[in-house]
Amino acid sequence: MRAVRTAVAIAALALFIGVPCPLLPAANPAAQSMERKLEHIERNADAPAPDSRPTVMTEEEVNAYLNSGAVELPKGVQRVRLEGQPGVVTAHTRVDFDQITQGSRSINPLLSLFSGVHDVEVVAHARGEHGMGYVHADHVFLDGVEVPQMALQFFVDRYLKPKNPQIGIDSRFQMPDRIDNAVVGQHQLSIIQK
Repeated sequence: MRAVRTAVAIAALALFIGVPCPLLPAANPAAQSMERKLEHIERNADAPAPDSRPTVMTEEEVNAYLNSGAVELPKGVQRVRLEGQPGVVTAHTRVDFDQITQGSRSINPLLSLFSGVHDVEVVAHARGEHGMGYVHADHVFLDGVEVPQMALQFFVDRYLKPKNPQIGIDSRFQMPDRIDNAVVGQHQLSIIQK
């Protein structure tokens, strides 16, 4: 189960997209490679003196793992694809906002943007240092149109924070498994444990 928490932390560092569920068999070699790396991170965390050499996860491995069924995506999120550039994560998703907002409506016209099914792109700065993960959502696009920050903040406060208080436009969280440093690079994520 700790491997799942680690996967969620990595996903969280890349925009808080994972919810733990039992590990399922990996469907392809990239997902299997990611699973082995997560198991290594878990074992390394249990060592009295963890190996501080970086564990590098490629974009291909992360995406294969996220879409293998090993991480349950939040309600309403139909698929996820992450891209890494130095210090920046871009998430491409398909989201059914009606599933997210189910049973809760608002008369605020800014929140009317968040209905129906849309292709969503989130561009965020992400890093981890001294055991803490930091994510700042710079831009959010629905079907290619940028969402105003005010509308995004209303949506986060109204629909996401009540269920996930750690989620926000600016988020800070404790990284698990003695992860001290996490660096988003060109199509990869490198972590160091201490």
